[in-house]
Amino acid sequence: MALSGKRILLTGGAGFIGSALARRLVEANEVVLLDNLHRDALSGSELAEHPNLSFVQGDVLDAEALHEAAAGATHIVHLAAIAGVDTVRESPVRTMRVNVIGTHNVLEAALATRGSVERLVEISTSEIFGTHAYNVAEGHVSTIGSVGETRWTYAVSKLAGEHMAHAYREEHGIPVVTVRPFNVFGPGQIGGGAIRAFIEAALAGRDLTIHGDGSQIRAWCYVDDMVNALLLCLEKDEAVGQSFNIGNARSAVTIFDLAQRVKRLTETPGEIVFQPLHYADVELRIPNVEKAREVLGFEAKVDLDEGLARTIAWYREQTPALT
Repeated sequence: MALSGKRILLTGGAGFIGSALARRLVEANEVVLLDNLHRDALSGSELAEHPNLSFVQGDVLDAEALHEAAAGATHIVHLAAIAGVDTVRESPVRTMRVNVIGTHNVLEAALATRGSVERLVEISTSEIFGTHAYNVAEGHVSTIGSVGETRWTYAVSKLAGEHMAHAYREEHGIPVVTVRPFNVFGPGQIGGGAIRAFIEAALAGRDLTIHGDGSQIRAWCYVDDMVNALLLCLEKDEAVGQSFNIGNARSAVTIFDLAQRVKRLTETPGEIVFQPLHYADVELRIPNVEKAREVLGFEAKVDLDEGLARTIAWYREQTPALT
């Protein structure tokens, strides 16, 4: 049953996934986006002008602003986070603060409005499975890298957020659902990421740069499939208290293969080149989504080449001078 007539708060709602989710919700619901615009996919879009949408420029570290934005909310999706390998490595302290304290503030805001809140979807990460994650199910033991390697502050902070969210469910009855996305991509993507970097380089006629030897394997999930999963988590009562891997195991390729696909689809004259990798990386990341299939009815529908073609077309529209 699609949500209708609800008041829905999206933290980090001006970001890539948040704005895509808002577009699916805004026609039939009151949608509130709270975001500090660190990564802004909202400004200048048609979504920003929608009469059912309210925007609050604020930070999840600001507990008071968060409480005000959450007042009367029936559904909350907590997307706000510090993410991206380069950003995390540059700002490990802020990463921990935003992802841990920010999640605590969201949970406290939900607790303050628990008379109205029907669902809180908390976004975690596939990084909690560590460097080698093949066919990993939700119950598999999470493995985090060594202390002192800043790459892992993101995964550790997200795993702490998961534990905290489910503690609030156990102790205070907050109807929490956790989602672990596996490498989401698509039109509107902002921030880092291999697909965006490859497409932008290709459309500009530059070389496509791979960090490392390109043997790293990722399973890529198109943003529409991710949004469909989030809607199912918001709508289905069976989701409460559960954690779900969301991804597309059919779209698993090496980074070198990914670069080749982008090169072929864009017909770029640029070459594929390699640079040394100076930080810990994930070698293998492929999800098992059987639980999401059984409990939610989730199935990824957009395979990699189709998703890449749609994404390339969107970037061409944004930067016609490069095409």
